[in-house]
Amino acid sequence: MKIFDYFRNPRGKKESAAERKYRERSEAGRNIMTVTCFFGVLFLGLIGYYGYFLQVTSQEMIGSSYNARLDAFADRVTRGPIKSIDGQVLAETKTVSGTDTRYYPYEYLYTHSVGYSGKNGRTGLESLGNFYLLSSHVNLLERAFNELSGKKNPGDTLVTTLDSRIQSTASDALGKHRGAVIAMEPDTGRILTMVSQPNFNANEVDARWSELTTDSNRAVLVNRATQGLYPPGSTFKILTLLEYIREHPGDWQNFTFDCSGSYKSNGYTLKCYHGEKHGHQTLLQAFANSCNGAFASIGEGLDTGRFRELAETCGFNGSLPYDLAYSKNTFALASDSGVWEKAQTAIGQGKTQITPLLNLMVTAAIANGGTMMKPYLADHVEAATGQTVKKFLPSSAGSIMSAAEAEALTTYMRSVVTDGTGSAFSDASYQAAGKTGSAETGVGDNSHAWFVGFAPVDDPKIAVCVIAEDGGSGGSVAAPIARKVMDEYFKDYPVTGKK
Repeated sequence: MKIFDYFRNPRGKKESAAERKYRERSEAGRNIMTVTCFFGVLFLGLIGYYGYFLQVTSQEMIGSSYNARLDAFADRVTRGPIKSIDGQVLAETKTVSGTDTRYYPYEYLYTHSVGYSGKNGRTGLESLGNFYLLSSHVNLLERAFNELSGKKNPGDTLVTTLDSRIQSTASDALGKHRGAVIAMEPDTGRILTMVSQPNFNANEVDARWSELTTDSNRAVLVNRATQGLYPPGSTFKILTLLEYIREHPGDWQNFTFDCSGSYKSNGYTLKCYHGEKHGHQTLLQAFANSCNGAFASIGEGLDTGRFRELAETCGFNGSLPYDLAYSKNTFALASDSGVWEKAQTAIGQGKTQITPLLNLMVTAAIANGGTMMKPYLADHVEAATGQTVKKFLPSSAGSIMSAAEAEALTTYMRSVVTDGTGSAFSDASYQAAGKTGSAETGVGDNSHAWFVGFAPVDDPKIAVCVIAEDGGSGGSVAAPIARKVMDEYFKDYPVTGKK
């Protein structure tokens, strides 16, 4: 205590009663001010959190299928419809004998994007848009009249980014193949079509639930566009090429390779598709012809750590900026990986697993000058009277490459169409860029057929990804499917970049 008294009164002057009283009052005042500030900050924090909850998380919590308040919403509001961007009704509520039932006019076509809503839960946009579909923005007089007369208020309409013309075309083009077709706008992330097969009738989910959830049928519930995991095959050579460019900034265009149809790596043999002998190849030719030997040799010399960093920047081994269910993409190459695994990884085989969604996002980022956009399915919400009450806006997921790198990859992807395996687009009225892939499944000689691409080259409007399970050649199976989707898209849109 004497030490503290010294600092208060260093000259040892005796403190008068008035001075002591003044000091004690000052200390008490400071203590009161400290406590007041503490509770003030706490109060402001609570107000801030409440505002954050109302603006950001309230809709998610209220819309959760586990929230009991939903029953109260459904008692007062008729669940609103879901529509395509071109005005087609994809889901609506029908009342039969006083019971509300969800009805899907297209039955199978939107099962994995719009989803379903019933006794066994909700999926797709039915789940994501639950809050909006059970909200009503009719005017106060109509709302009061409906409640007084015991009628439900009409729910808002969720308008999707999906185009019904493109969706039907994609489904027809995929035909009987198991797999997926997904397309988006590169500069916005708006998903234009999402098709997954096999599928099921969304109107029959409750009646067939036990059947659909058996082990033998569970696969039809999987949205292959976002949850299907596949070896990327030669579509992964896009990232292998990008890493090679980064590690050889001064001489990457000088690469050459002599292809004999097979390539030996650490005692193993890799073959080009159907054992084709490409002969002397520049890097551009090797990419256009999808030469496995050339890219295996490139992969053996890449820095494993840097390659892994690139893959993870693009979305592997982590979360994706997507609001519905998806599977985690895996890039397993590590510092202790052997030469054979490096060669396999470089050509899109080995342990690498990718979803069509991520393959499309990377492709779209190239088309968008290196910036990856967040994919989204909900365009806006309308009141029953038609006015827009909420608009969903594009958002960036960050840059995964420089504009110069994106331009270089575009040039190489263009060569696939003009001089390589993507010849399905060679006579298109627009300039397309892409990459084919034939990913071995490990079962006999079966291969999944891939295609990723975008168009027009000089002003990309659409990016497409196709996977046809056990389809064989990406160039002969997947690319023609993508061509039909792009042709349909450009029917009613201005086409730039013509030959």
